[in-house]
Amino acid sequence: MYEDKTLVCKDCGNEFIFTAGEQEFYAEKGFENEPQRCRDCRQARKANRNGERKFYTAVCRECGGEARVPFEPTSDKGVLCSACFEKSKSAE
Repeated sequence: MYEDKTLVCKDCGNEFIFTAGEQEFYAEKGFENEPQRCRDCRQARKANRNGERKFYTAVCRECGGEARVPFEPTSDKGVLCSACFEKSKSAE
C-alpha cells in the first residue's frame, strides 16, 4: 500500500526518504502531514527547543525580588518570582 517517497527538507534542502514504514506509522497515529524536515534537522530542532531556553530577569510584583521567567515581561503586567508564584498557586 505504501511506497518510499523522496522528500526535500525545508531547513537544509537535502533529500530524504519517507519510508513506507514511516508512512504507515504516521497513518496509524493520525498524522495528516508528511514530515517537512530530515531526521538530522528534526533532531537539531528538538535539541534547540529543549536545551537552550532563554530566561529574562524582572522585578517580582509581590516581594520586589528578582524573578527569572522564560518569556519577555511586558510593563503592563507584573511577574512573580518562583517563591511568590508557588505561594499564589497553593493559595488557590
